[in-house]
Amino acid sequence: MTGRIKSIGKGQNRREGPSLAAAYVRMSTDLQKYSTENQLHTIRRYAEQRGFTIVRVFEDSGRSGLRIDGRDGLQSLMLEVQSGTAGFQAILVYDVSRWGRFQDADEGAYHEHICSRAGIRVHYCGEQFDNDGSIGSILLKNVKRVMAGEYSRELSVKVFAGQCRLIEHGFRQGGPAGFGLRRLLIDEGRNPKGELGRGDRKSLQTDRVVLTPGPPDEIEHVHSIYSMFVEGGKSEREIALALNQRGIMSDLGRPWTRASIHQILTNEKYIGNNIFNRVSYKLKQRRVVNQRDTWVRADGAFPSIVDRALFERARLIIDQRHNHYSDEELLALLQAVLAEEGSLSGLIIDERDGMPSSSLYRHRFGSLLRAYSLIGYTPDRDYKFIEINRHIRESFPGLLAEIVAGLENAGGSVACDPITHLLLVNHEFTASIVLARSFETRTGALRWQIRFDTGLAPDVTIAVRLDRSNEQPLDYYILPSIDMNTGRIRMAEDNALSLDAYRFESLDFLYSMAAQTSFLEAV
Repeated sequence: MTGRIKSIGKGQNRREGPSLAAAYVRMSTDLQKYSTENQLHTIRRYAEQRGFTIVRVFEDSGRSGLRIDGRDGLQSLMLEVQSGTAGFQAILVYDVSRWGRFQDADEGAYHEHICSRAGIRVHYCGEQFDNDGSIGSILLKNVKRVMAGEYSRELSVKVFAGQCRLIEHGFRQGGPAGFGLRRLLIDEGRNPKGELGRGDRKSLQTDRVVLTPGPPDEIEHVHSIYSMFVEGGKSEREIALALNQRGIMSDLGRPWTRASIHQILTNEKYIGNNIFNRVSYKLKQRRVVNQRDTWVRADGAFPSIVDRALFERARLIIDQRHNHYSDEELLALLQAVLAEEGSLSGLIIDERDGMPSSSLYRHRFGSLLRAYSLIGYTPDRDYKFIEINRHIRESFPGLLAEIVAGLENAGGSVACDPITHLLLVNHEFTASIVLARSFETRTGALRWQIRFDTGLAPDVTIAVRLDRSNEQPLDYYILPSIDMNTGRIRMAEDNALSLDAYRFESLDFLYSMAAQTSFLEAV
């Protein structure tokens, strides 16, 4: 559980006095000795010895200490501290590293300073010094902060070196196999143990994963993609349209796009090469697209399903298409797309014909945001939008689990596809869950954009409209596909009667119908 907040003792958080304290615990995935239970044991013993009464526990389980982002427990704690109405005068933490392994030691000091300024002192219960402001404690605390950050840096180096060794031995390091390929589980003697399905993971530490050719029909489609591109002179978009017209779905069960075709034409796994370190996101600091000469590779690690000469011809076409653009021409193209579309995004760039890929802009200018700034464009989708999307992505698994549990508790049977999250309910119908964030018009009214998973073709879409803050569900719409003839709908706060008929304040209707003989007839 992440970002958990507990109240301990009825009414205790309203008591007055200097002995009230909040506890903060965090567990990443590094050392078991730092389990939240062990941390709380030490913190409670410290509280008893120092006369503190713990009234709140803020918890971040399975969370890295590199940044405050994603640590809902610490963020909630800091918000309460800054509110000026915190019901405690001290914060008890196991040690400096549990507070955070920030790469900038001053960041940990900054958060502690906010607490100090609010009259709340942070105590490190497992350390060999008192955080009392003395010269000795200040020096030791700063050393501990630097050591905590250095530990993460050293661990990152070791993990990266281990990953590189596995890559060089031809082992796959995570991610789906891709269209036309499959993941094969092998033991330490490289003996095959069987193919892994979507969402399957190896269970033994000594087992490894390699790529192997997929079904013959998928391999034939891959060959067709290369033939249409190299010999037929078709663009990625034209190829995607041709495959979609033939009813051929991608490996994720979705319609093809320009970007998904481009990925097949540029990924060296199709000629058997094992590639790693194309993109770096070390220590969660900054996403970096690396130069080809810094990639970690093992050539010929897997069976090839595309002729190398054909692959090189495809890459030459793509490279020539990109290399002839000067920086000024790239920015002019970007400006033209902005003028036509009204906004810019990686998806808009990647899906546009005659336009270089968004990866070229990242490579040439360092990031898309910098390219945007050079043409005077400031995205409406600012960091707040990104944060909202991050929150929605993190909330989805919990909401999905809640819906599945509710259906099962009502007596229904549910099977969930681990990749697409498509639900099969009562072996009778499929359901897709979509979250729709709210946005305000200039008048302050709320609007929602509901996008349907048309590639999955669900029988029912469960649309969850989020409230004004985009933090909690506002209501639910249960939309049968038979009534929906479009890929998306725009909704207002008050909608037509036909839509209001499907609106519910809670999912009780869905749960009650799960036990009926025919859900679709009930809807």
